[in-house]
Amino acid sequence: MPKSASYHEGLVKHLQDPLEAASYIEVVLEEGDPRMLGKALRNVIEAQGGIDQFPAQVKQSYEQLDLMLSEQGEIEFYCLRKLLDALGLQLAVTVKSA
Repeated sequence: MPKSASYHEGLVKHLQDPLEAASYIEVVLEEGDPRMLGKALRNVIEAQGGIDQFPAQVKQSYEQLDLMLSEQGEIEFYCLRKLLDALGLQLAVTVKSA
């Protein structure tokens, strides 16, 4: 009997598509849970080959954000999201033009 792919493996494969990754992050941002944002970013980074595929400056930024998300929970970023929501606006994640 063939072994089925795990949910995580399927998700990571799906997130290799930049449009899917953008949609995934956008949904997580709308949910407003900082811990889920950290997990979502880890999944997208894994889909792109892992954090070691990025320059040191990107790794450092990711590590700082991950630390803030894990330690502080409600960070300034989500305060911005709440303010924008009150103003009838929202954050959007799109694929960067080449």
